[in-house]
Amino acid sequence: MKGAVDTSMIKETRWNVPPNAPACMEKHLSSAQYRADGTLLLGASSLSGRSWQGSVWIYSDPKQAPNEELCKAGVQTETGVTDAKWLSEKGILVGSDSGALELWELSEDERLLVNRFTKLEHDHIVTTVSPQAGASGAVTGSMDCRIKVWDLGQETAVTTYHAHTQPVSCVACNPTDESLFISCGQDGRVLMWDKRKPNKPASRIEVESPSCSPTTVTWHPHHRSTIAFGDELGRVTVKDFLGTEPAQREKVHSRRVNGLAFSTHSASLLASISDDCSVVVLNSDLRETLRDHRHEDFVKSVCWRHGGSNTLSTVGWDHLVLHHTVDPAGEAPNSSS
Repeated sequence: MKGAVDTSMIKETRWNVPPNAPACMEKHLSSAQYRADGTLLLGASSLSGRSWQGSVWIYSDPKQAPNEELCKAGVQTETGVTDAKWLSEKGILVGSDSGALELWELSEDERLLVNRFTKLEHDHIVTTVSPQAGASGAVTGSMDCRIKVWDLGQETAVTTYHAHTQPVSCVACNPTDESLFISCGQDGRVLMWDKRKPNKPASRIEVESPSCSPTTVTWHPHHRSTIAFGDELGRVTVKDFLGTEPAQREKVHSRRVNGLAFSTHSASLLASISDDCSVVVLNSDLRETLRDHRHEDFVKSVCWRHGGSNTLSTVGWDHLVLHHTVDPAGEAPNSSS
């Protein structure tokens, strides 16, 4: 679907609400990510009622989220939003519970979101979306147990992988090498993928308890061969898959880990969120430097501001957007909503 919009027909409201922005944001916040300039992207879904729809929102000032009237741009989606990521300064990738990947673009001084394409390629809910380095491609995972590699210029999935035997929980593209990505699934496996190896693109990364499903995975920002993953038991593991040192592992939560995010500090901090409604920040030794329990429902997404910032934000099914500040030196942290 091409999103051609006749902007001459858009009438400015007296409250200066952006055109096409929905009147109301759905309760369940599923994703959050900062752009390099600090602009916050939010994805929301309605997971109850007669229709499961969603929306995408942009906030120049993250502290104004999730107030609908103070957004910079917003748009209603026809299905629930499971994941939303910045592709570029203007482009946004959205995974939907219909099995589609959507590409949206900011226009009209970033006050309008226009749909560039919607492609239904998966046979079940898209659980995870990850843009590749260079912004020309992306990788998606789904409850249909498949991983798809996308050429966004061609607006199509060019490769489909069937290595997981259970739903795919998370995919994460390498931040600098567009050939590499990692995945994890409910089959208990963490896989390293190299698209330059067509005959055997996937190799298995050993995990301590394959019977306990990994739930989320992310790359270390400074160490090319280091990843972190969380699991159903609330454990966080950091592993150098090319090194000889044993993996670092810590029981951080009482329930499943829903997301992990490294900061861009020289000695990166690792933020973890969970179904136990807590937000935890760990230092490089996996020692706790922050724990926040203010969320009232599952915490679903976490993101750090760019540029070595000490600020991270979390969203959840309680409709809260919380902002946390942590001292890398390990002094008393603080949080604010």
